[in-house]
Amino acid sequence: MKKFLNKIKTVFNKIAVGAKNALANLKTAFANTKIALASTKAEGYIDTGIKIIIAVVIGGVILAGLYALFNTTIIPTLTSKINEMFSYSGS
Repeated sequence: MKKFLNKIKTVFNKIAVGAKNALANLKTAFANTKIALASTKAEGYIDTGIKIIIAVVIGGVILAGLYALFNTTIIPTLTSKINEMFSYSGS
């Protein structure tokens, strides 16, 4: 019976030590979260919005340039080359 009680004590001691460590980790996590939330080093909403608008405008300009290039230079040349390849006179 004494061995059984000692085993139970050991198990409860391990549980208590684990709970104490978990509580310490939780306190550390809360402290880190509090520090991160109190930090004022961050980008504002306006900065991020301006960056997004600039990226969209630059992307639109690039797409418009590629569209103009393909429609005026590449597609007509490609079409004429394909027509020349397949236009044969067979009699």
